[in-house]
Amino acid sequence: MAGSTYPAWVLDGSPIEDPLGHGARAVKMVFLMIPRGNRKTSLAAALALLHLLGPERVPAGQIIFAASDREQAGIGFREAAEIVRCDKRLEAVTRLYDAHNAPKAIKSTRDGSVLKAVSSDGRAQHGTTPTFVLADEIHVWQGRELWEALQSGMAKRAGGLTVIATTAGRGNEGLAAELYAYARGVALGQIVNPEFLPILFEPEPGDDWEDETLWHRVNPGLAHGFPDLEGLRSLARKAKDSPGERYSFEQFNLNRWLGNSRDPLFDFDTYDARVFEDDEADLEQLPCWLGVDLSRSGDLTAVVAAFRHPDGQVTLRPSFFVPGEDLKARADRDGVPYERWRDAGLIRACPGPIIDEGMVEDEIRDLCARYDVQEIAFDPHLATRMMQRLYDDGLPVVEVRQAPLTMGAAGADLERIVNGRLVRHDGHPILRQHFASVVAVRTETGLVKMHKAHKRDRIDGAIASAMAVYRLRLGQSNSSAYNAPEAGGLFVF
Repeated sequence: MAGSTYPAWVLDGSPIEDPLGHGARAVKMVFLMIPRGNRKTSLAAALALLHLLGPERVPAGQIIFAASDREQAGIGFREAAEIVRCDKRLEAVTRLYDAHNAPKAIKSTRDGSVLKAVSSDGRAQHGTTPTFVLADEIHVWQGRELWEALQSGMAKRAGGLTVIATTAGRGNEGLAAELYAYARGVALGQIVNPEFLPILFEPEPGDDWEDETLWHRVNPGLAHGFPDLEGLRSLARKAKDSPGERYSFEQFNLNRWLGNSRDPLFDFDTYDARVFEDDEADLEQLPCWLGVDLSRSGDLTAVVAAFRHPDGQVTLRPSFFVPGEDLKARADRDGVPYERWRDAGLIRACPGPIIDEGMVEDEIRDLCARYDVQEIAFDPHLATRMMQRLYDDGLPVVEVRQAPLTMGAAGADLERIVNGRLVRHDGHPILRQHFASVVAVRTETGLVKMHKAHKRDRIDGAIASAMAVYRLRLGQSNSSAYNAPEAGGLFVF
């Protein structure tokens, strides 16, 4: 299959050559992405024991089971421990440490090698020198510290191997997404790296998620009952009538990497197709509405400009602000590359631990000087002082309270322009990530409640966009600001 990432060589019985000719390990990292239920953990346990007790062992080797949390790390460890317990030969040459709430390890009594289960405390792993690392379900890891600690330790000794064993994740930013993109690049021949082996059991673009032939192709264990075929059919029947269940089925059971939250508000095939390079001079001739989502303390702040075209299309242009202090730690916490975004001019890092309100206000004033700004929409809860200063200078400040009725209507307006192919944008990665992190709850009256899929997600850009588009829609329909649900209308002191 041209342009395919499918690892046909795994199943076709072809021999694996020795590329170096002397038996030394050529591959140093494996990215194995396989759907849930294919006995991935059993394979990982066997690989770990192969390096602890089998022909891949080295004296005083350090074998690491690494996962996002203690419970997940314990699952792989217990699988390996059970294999040892079931074979008297292995049990005779090992010592198991498996006490409740204590570090878990299997130690070889022959050469001092040890298998350890570790979780997200990366600082505790900086002294290790691993010979084999199994990184389990990396798509749910928070931050990079554990990964960086293990990889820096791996570089201390020749011949080490890292195996990333995971199901598909979500989103386009963060450690897992970067590793997945790299693995795809190698699999497609776009990146040449003989030390990196991608094994990607995933659907091709355009594959029908209901086709059982696809299920068998991406689930190599299905023919042997792993996972259960009838179980998959039952899940698929539920998924047919529920978009959220369908996304879950595609991610976990078919291994499709998704670029959005579980219950997305927006159609991202449509969103991604609406990238335009609007001429700056053209935008200056269009009426513009600003939406401002200020942060409570140290979170992100977003200012989004929405330009109304004569044919009803809407161009979105965002500006983002983040506290510059401890930016790497913040990037690890949120799972996004703030430092890279800052260096690329995609986000402004404010000096210190909080957002500099003056920098945000200066950006708003610059936008008002450059464009035909009709209104600047704020939630007054966090913006009273800034709104007062802007109002005193004659700028068109309005209240858009982030209350259920107002934001429900605003969310519905934003959904309409995105899914209705009216949105235009320049492909800004932070704006897309914020849109992709939105989870939607729809009321019986058609209002849309937007919230985050996970605590660490950020949707500030989507909220600011909704505020701007909401006021744009009111201006387009000549609706009275005072008739809008829970809207404060013009801001007056």
